[in-house]
Amino acid sequence: MLVSTTPTLEGHPIREYKGVVFGEVVAGVDFIKDFTAGLTNFFGGRSGSYEDEVLQARSAALNEMMSRAAALGANAVVGVDVDYETLGQGNMLMVTAAGTAVVCD
Repeated sequence: MLVSTTPTLEGHPIREYKGVVFGEVVAGVDFIKDFTAGLTNFFGGRSGSYEDEVLQARSAALNEMMSRAAALGANAVVGVDVDYETLGQGNMLMVTAAGTAVVCD
């Protein structure tokens, strides 16, 4: 499946619009990750545990969006946008991927 942040796909004319599709993932951060991230924040540097969590959540949201597009009969998703939010006390991460499911050549 072709996925793009642009509204069109060069060399692949859009033949049909199937509708807006979403992929949502809510991921929790466990105590160990939260503790090690706190140490990283105190001493400086990047938090590998949080970065891994964000990468996994984004990948899962994009995969869910593509699955929903395929269920509509689409072979591409255009205009993709990915958003990140924290929920609760800041220990929950919500990642949403949204785009337009299309059929293209």
